[in-house]
Amino acid sequence: MKKPLLLLQLLAAALALPAGAQQYPAKPVRMVVPFPPGGPTDVVARLMAPKMAEALGQQVVVDNRGGAGGAIGTEQVAKSAPDGYTIVMGTIGGLAVAKSLNPKLGYDTLRDLAPITQSVTVTSVLVTHPSVPAKNVKELLALAKQSGKRLNYASSGNGTITHLAGELLKLMAKVDITHVAYKGGAPALVALVSGEVDMSYENSLIITPHIKSGRVKGLAVTGAKRSALLPELPTIGETLKGYSASGWYGLLAPAATPKPVIARLHTEAVKALRAPDVVDKLSGQGAEPVASTPEEFAAFIRSETDKWANLVKAANMRTD
Repeated sequence: MKKPLLLLQLLAAALALPAGAQQYPAKPVRMVVPFPPGGPTDVVARLMAPKMAEALGQQVVVDNRGGAGGAIGTEQVAKSAPDGYTIVMGTIGGLAVAKSLNPKLGYDTLRDLAPITQSVTVTSVLVTHPSVPAKNVKELLALAKQSGKRLNYASSGNGTITHLAGELLKLMAKVDITHVAYKGGAPALVALVSGEVDMSYENSLIITPHIKSGRVKGLAVTGAKRSALLPELPTIGETLKGYSASGWYGLLAPAATPKPVIARLHTEAVKALRAPDVVDKLSGQGAEPVASTPEEFAAFIRSETDKWANLVKAANMRTD
């Protein structure tokens, strides 16, 4: 009698699911990247999307929707139908910082979005244009403190990790360096390489080839430990004690997306992140795969939101 009863229970559970969840996915899934093509968030999304598509049996289409440090694309997903067909590769800026920068933000991350998994953690690199006469962080800070010398730095947008890293350095070192916000990592890099700006905090996924070619000068990494990809570079914290700033990305769906759909997306995202070729490509560009559970990712977002809210207030950071 136990076996027929178990079958009935399983059938009842299946019938209790929303109709769409039972046959998910029945059409392509759109993965929104809230930055222009070519940036580090885009790189991670395009590594994961084909693997997830193969497992889901449907295309996973990367859709770049840049602007406002990732907030525009993130808000579009937050306001999409909760059916699992629109997800976002969110970042620290759009998920944990945007609300502190803009209290009128049109979404609340943990109210309007359902975490799937934290994809990666990425350390940025403090880099300068070759024309800047500083070989290390100590010399750069001395240069910034010279009267009449006005340095500037590029970021991939207000509230992004590249902005946070720059403001944290200014606050801790008590220097004044002008922030210039761009609409994504790719245009910020172009500005640096062309000499339009003096320095930036570039994602290690993107900047390493440019350091090795001599097009930019790497001074230090922003994380708490040295990068295996660029072991010759010290951490900023080795000069400025206590300094640490690392970026991260993760997948989320609109809130109220059925839990079985979230579970399926989580399973396939984790498989993609653990695929040997994806791990090799990410590690080779300075990114560390995470593949957390939805619950772990939600807790992490809460802790990061609290951490960076303090910097936003102390540095008087604004959205304009």
